[in-house]
Amino acid sequence: MMLYTRLITCGDSFTEGMCDEIINGQYRGWADRVADVMATQSPNFTYANLAVRGKLVHQVAADQVPIALKYVTGPETVVFFHAGANDVLRPKYDPGQVLPLYADTVRKIAASGATVFLFTVLERTDAKGKAAELWESRFRGFNENVRTVAHEVGAILADANEDGMLKDRRFLAFDRLHLNALGQYRVAQAILEKLDMPFSPDWRDPLPPKKPDPLFLRLMTNSLWLFGFVLPWMWRRVRGKSSGDGRKSKQSEPVSWLPTR
Repeated sequence: MMLYTRLITCGDSFTEGMCDEIINGQYRGWADRVADVMATQSPNFTYANLAVRGKLVHQVAADQVPIALKYVTGPETVVFFHAGANDVLRPKYDPGQVLPLYADTVRKIAASGATVFLFTVLERTDAKGKAAELWESRFRGFNENVRTVAHEVGAILADANEDGMLKDRRFLAFDRLHLNALGQYRVAQAILEKLDMPFSPDWRDPLPPKKPDPLFLRLMTNSLWLFGFVLPWMWRRVRGKSSGDGRKSKQSEPVSWLPTR
């Protein structure tokens, strides 16, 4: 087992840990959960989470990655990189710009000597309709790019599409986009397994069958989701705003990390 002494994360809301439980005023997130275990394995472990919700791949590449590279000490430093999903969701998504920039950024991280860890995005959910088909089509191309560059640089890859378990909506928060606490836990355990570190194998256990919700409950939930998430998201897009505007990362530099629990 490799002794990792530092963890640095770059990305957007997925890596920030949005919609997990809140500890000390911040979302905990799967990356904090992974750091908790890493800290028990190395007495000198440090951790920096540079991710900020809503960021596009060019913003992560320009604002976060240079900071991360300053703190890479070799393969004992793990760099988690996840960016581009917000680009893919934009109406004017241009894969001809996003995908090469993603690949070039990964190559820069790999050239630092760090252990690089990448992620794909779940392509298929239990959602139906044209929006789900567009999601699948766009992210299929995005994921192929991730897999290609991961193979090229020898990165560790967490492929969300390898295990159908993650399709269960009960791992998602109310916004139907981010992971809830249970989903965050499972992703953390899957990552720890990839890193050959102590993990709980129950992350692979499917949830028990769920009875369909009554129609009135589905209608009410859909209405709350529309007004509580979709319309505010659309309003930000119209104004050219992002949920991450004005926000700072959890840590701007590696800090000594004590396990949360």
